[in-house]
Amino acid sequence: MSTIDVRHAHTLPDTQAREAIEQVAAKLGERFGLKSSWAADVLNFSGSGVDGAIELQPGAVRVTAKLGFLLSAMKGMVESEIQRVLKEKLG
Repeated sequence: MSTIDVRHAHTLPDTQAREAIEQVAAKLGERFGLKSSWAADVLNFSGSGVDGAIELQPGAVRVTAKLGFLLSAMKGMVESEIQRVLKEKLG
């Protein structure tokens, strides 16, 4: 099982960052079939072969995920897509 741990700095106010995180989750949901839900400042997500969270931190967002066997083979592509979407939505 592979893990992903991506941090992305941002300068958005918390409300805008939260909206951006929801957009990130929606994009990743479309791409990888993920379902998500908020628990305080953490958006937990899961889908076939992946479980993780997007945590809103002061001035940053942290994405952590555990990839199942099949997605582990595509870890680089998944990580690149997460970074691309974070940059697109959070700047």
